[in-house]
Amino acid sequence: GGDILFVEASVMPGKGALVVTGQLGEVMRESVRAALTCVRARGSEFGLDLPEDYFGEHDIHVHVPAGAIPKDGPSAGITIATALVSALSGRTVSADLAMTGEITLMGQVLPIGGVRDKVLAALRAGITTVIIPAENEDQLEELSDEAREQVTVVLARDIAGVIPVAIPG
Repeated sequence: GGDILFVEASVMPGKGALVVTGQLGEVMRESVRAALTCVRARGSEFGLDLPEDYFGEHDIHVHVPAGAIPKDGPSAGITIATALVSALSGRTVSADLAMTGEITLMGQVLPIGGVRDKVLAALRAGITTVIIPAENEDQLEELSDEAREQVTVVLARDIAGVIPVAIPG
């Protein structure tokens, strides 16, 4: 759609539970599970040096605020993965950044719909850098020349192209 969503992730001692809140539909809940699997499988690439039993001894909570608004679809996959890496590493996500893209278990970034509206929503929110799936590049032509001049678009094919941009350092 044409609104930005925030994704929060928190990690705390526990028994390996995954808690998902924010009135999320089933497809978005599946995106959370896929993102977590991807981050667990590839975490060492992003500086996560976690003990083998870490995920069995910690609970993870993913929340998408504005709980009164139903949310669904796969577009937040890379955002959820980024929030998880941030929570697990203690490193902060850049505040002036938006992103959209479905994620696979292996970390591929898949195309999504509504790129034009999503980029415009980011610009309206004062965000000037947006990460989108590389396969959606042709949809940038739907943006006005003015919008294209205002935004820096980062094209991603894999989560490895997302995390260093989103969580510098």
